Amino acid sequence: MLLLTGCPGTVEEIAEVTEPLPRPNVAVLVAEGFHDGEAYMPIGYLTNQGMDITVIGPETGVVKAYNSDFTIGIERAVADVSVDQFDALVLPGGTAPSVLREIPEVVEFAREFFETGRPVAAICHGPQVLVTAGVLDGLTCTAVGGIQDEIEGAGATYVDEALVIDGHLITSRTPPDLAVFSQAIAEAINESFDPTVPRAIPPYPGM
Repeated sequence: MLLLTGCPGTVEEIAEVTEPLPRPNVAVLVAEGFHDGEAYMPIGYLTNQGMDITVIGPETGVVKAYNSDFTIGIERAVADVSVDQFDALVLPGGTAPSVLREIPEVVEFAREFFETGRPVAAICHGPQVLVTAGVLDGLTCTAVGGIQDEIEGAGATYVDEALVIDGHLITSRTPPDLAVFSQAIAEAINESFDPTVPRAIPPYPGM
């Protein structure tokens, strides 16, 4: 931007101030019994990549991991958010998915988000929520070996690999796969995120 000053023949250049572009907002879906590493490693990695994280769950409050004394705060209840507020959905494992899949509004949220075509990432037991949501038919994915029968029963092809990407679905097996899992989520978001598309603004908690 150029600005003419009051002095004859003098021109000053002033930097134009612009609003920063919005950053991707990633929903991480948890409940009591989440796996600590499967939640916190993607959260940390994506945060370091410049992305915003919103921890969602059945209701707000603090929940404990099943495998440690780690806790995490659920910031927003699923019933109070919209799929339009998020650019990706992450489903950690643990015993939490077996709880989440029994809650109709959680299953419906997962189904609606999957249908947007934005990245959905699930690790370990996380795909159980997608099994119940009925969105895996015809896809190829992985998970902890103990739920292979569930995956195949949902019409998906199960493969025993560290990382499987089928369209916008990203899946991994267990904690040793977390590095490639987290990186794949970031790459998928960077490919799909359009900062010029307005996102729904979530209401202030309690409103």
